[in-house]
Amino acid sequence: MAGHATVLEDSSLLSRLDHRLLRLERFMALISGLAVFGLMVLAVVSVSGRNALNAPLPGYVDWIEQAMPLIAFLGISYVQRDGGHIRMDIVISRLKGRALWLFELISVLLILLLMVALVWGSWSHFDRSFDFGAPLWSRDSSIDIGIPIWPAKLLAPVAFSVLCARLVLQVWGYGRAVVLGLDHPVAVPLIQDAAAQAAAEADQFERRT
Repeated sequence: MAGHATVLEDSSLLSRLDHRLLRLERFMALISGLAVFGLMVLAVVSVSGRNALNAPLPGYVDWIEQAMPLIAFLGISYVQRDGGHIRMDIVISRLKGRALWLFELISVLLILLLMVALVWGSWSHFDRSFDFGAPLWSRDSSIDIGIPIWPAKLLAPVAFSVLCARLVLQVWGYGRAVVLGLDHPVAVPLIQDAAAQAAAEADQFERRT
């Protein structure tokens, strides 16, 4: 499982690109969080309408289906940047130096290949749904209130493309660390041990107080 990670920055081109992409990732993560809040509001409205007026919100399930890609996909690149996805550290934690960066490099390359395939497949799925000549530009719609589905389908290749950009930067960062033998490369998540994590959390607590 992934522990707490830190991402170092400097004045290099790689670090500047990392920081610029981070702005987009934060914005997308914010949209994802707002979608979660919006679903909570819709749930309150639907349940209140059912109990008080015997009239639940029309198309509640349809709106949930539309919001799920926002919740599921828009934050994955931001989490990848900070090393927050689930991973097994039993072997990795025993590696140091070039061996560690090489292992991370191979892992990220495999993820990148998978995500490129998913971008291609999810775009094809969107393309089958989108049609300029159809009403609301959509060949399909939700079952209850007929919401066009193509906007939700478009979110998958967009989010996956941003993740691919993040993975390319991490390939660059890990590759640079392997070639130069760096101890603390920039633009990649450096997983902290329990002691370092506790120290970081204590430092954050002191700054807030």
